[in-house]
Amino acid sequence: MKYESIPSLTLPKIGFGTWKIGGSMSPNHSVDAQSLTALRYALEIGYTHFDTAEMYGGGHSEELVGQAVRESGQKREDLFITSKVTPSHLNHNDVLQACENSLRRLQMDYIDLYLIHWPQTGMRLEDTFQALNKLVRDGKIKHLGVSNFNLNLLKQSQSHAETPILTNQVPYSISERSYVRNGVLEYCQQKDIFLTAYEPVDKGHLRSNKTLENIARAHNATIFQIALAWLVDQPRVITIPMSYDPQHIRENFESADIELTHAEFKALSELR
Repeated sequence: MKYESIPSLTLPKIGFGTWKIGGSMSPNHSVDAQSLTALRYALEIGYTHFDTAEMYGGGHSEELVGQAVRESGQKREDLFITSKVTPSHLNHNDVLQACENSLRRLQMDYIDLYLIHWPQTGMRLEDTFQALNKLVRDGKIKHLGVSNFNLNLLKQSQSHAETPILTNQVPYSISERSYVRNGVLEYCQQKDIFLTAYEPVDKGHLRSNKTLENIARAHNATIFQIALAWLVDQPRVITIPMSYDPQHIRENFESADIELTHAEFKALSELR
């Protein structure tokens, strides 16, 4: 596994996303066994960063992540857990309650990284960050971040946060580069902020092409692994692919070990 470091923290380049673990927008207990199998396997092979949210499965994703962690016997301090507050909970008191609810579902004393999941029209960021800052001071949150924030909102967040903004989690892949065009990636790289790429293989629907296929063949890898390796090669970029399939979970994890040549990286970067 490769790691990405900023002055305050080092994280693995590839973590485990949990969208659809435990359901989509509401709990779906019919996928509990499949979800727990995926989480247990990810923990077993060495994933240490798990990304969840109160929105995922209506909170059930957090419950399953907590259960899998407890069953694994791993030390809490050896893992890095990210969760997120929904846009409808951005008022001061709602933020505090949302965090308490996430901690209860996770059955953990603290969350390593807590994100504003989506910006909301009319939100009062100063009010939201007063609550987030309190959570950090109280030791319930270790680090703060945002998700789906444009450059202006990211800068505003920095001005309201008492501690450094650790990440902006955004869609980023070979085919999705809107946060390159809007300047967020370059700003994060300049300011020592992680850009956490979600949907890094387009929800498993990454379109193949000759360039991807040839590079994958050269590395005895899949096109999905090459797409992840391309992200991993970029400074300040980490990513959180998700899969239920044990083979894909392992392949995603091992993507960090693929060493692209300069020419290969350039060819992938020029794809549109």
